Amino acid sequence: MNQLVPPALSLYVHIPWCVQKCPYCDFNSHALKAEIPEQEYIAALLEDLDSDIERYQLNKKPRPLHSIFIGGGTPSLISAQGIADLLAGIEQRVPFKESIEITMEANPGTIEAERFAGYRKAGVTRISIGVQSFEPEKLEKLGRIHGKDEAVNAANLAHQIGLTSFNLDLMHGLPNQSVDQALKDLEKAIELDPPHLSWYQLTIEPNTMFYYKQPTLPDDDDLWDIFELGHQKLAAAGYVQYEISGYSKPGYQCQHNLNYWRFGDYLGIGCGSHGKLSFSDGRIIRTTKVKHPRGYLAAYQNMVKPYLNSEADVAAEDRPFEFFMNRFRLMEACPKQDFLDTTGLGFEAIQETIDWAKEMGYIDENETHWQITEKGKLFLNDLLEAFMAEE
Repeated sequence: MNQLVPPALSLYVHIPWCVQKCPYCDFNSHALKAEIPEQEYIAALLEDLDSDIERYQLNKKPRPLHSIFIGGGTPSLISAQGIADLLAGIEQRVPFKESIEITMEANPGTIEAERFAGYRKAGVTRISIGVQSFEPEKLEKLGRIHGKDEAVNAANLAHQIGLTSFNLDLMHGLPNQSVDQALKDLEKAIELDPPHLSWYQLTIEPNTMFYYKQPTLPDDDDLWDIFELGHQKLAAAGYVQYEISGYSKPGYQCQHNLNYWRFGDYLGIGCGSHGKLSFSDGRIIRTTKVKHPRGYLAAYQNMVKPYLNSEADVAAEDRPFEFFMNRFRLMEACPKQDFLDTTGLGFEAIQETIDWAKEMGYIDENETHWQITEKGKLFLNDLLEAFMAEE
């Protein structure tokens, strides 16, 4: 095993509460039944971070945080002062890169939108607004609590308050959605001129309401037309697809997501959050935290159990799959040196598979990079399965 070069370090913060659970959502989110224990949860998050710092000796060779992503749930249910206290506490523990990107997810409801300026003052540089659709009937079917006007107002406000960037989350392939309806949704999003658009297809995930009572979704032909025509509209409007569902104006890619897909490192704090850390001795570990808010807060209140739920080493034979599963999500060419630096493996571990993938027309190769081809994107599952370790 070669020595690892620890990559950029990010931080994911999970806020588990939302007003109500959406029928398509399989994230670790919990419908709010009382007031959020805001101060207590923020204190628990910072203690969770302290635990990671101590456990993994992160203060011995400190790496500045490349990015922070505050997700959920609905993080915008937390007050602006609460977010300010959280970010100040994080910076006291881990240094921030000078140009750090700090993203926060938000619902476009009126109450949350009014807080946007406060979040910016607290240190948030980028807001991701969960629009999903502009059609009232579709929003109701998706269980969303906002309307079209609130979504438009939230996007306009994001422009006005001087954020570095903001994102609109938009879905297609919705229940009973026609090609025309999907494209009109996209046209409305483009009209609002966000620097970044996450445009992705609704998928039915296990353990969701849609899984147990499945809606009627567009057929494969319609889905292909939506994607192809939508991609043309986005390109014509100046958006560049840089990952499977991520489109941005030049220079506005989500740095946090890029670090994920480049097989970077990230700490995860909060209920059910995931982390991945690399060490110079060659180890790579993945972590998860206690999933339910009650159990998580119990760790803070009386240390019934620690925040850490699981910790597992990423075995050498699993690293090629994990690396390419992330890298081939991106449209950019993959530097070969990144594979050596972030997996600790040599090229001999993958050479046979690389040769096969080239022969199949799934990737192109030059002296310094690999590039997934259009054919490779169509047969991505086959390509990735070839890198999986044999049982």
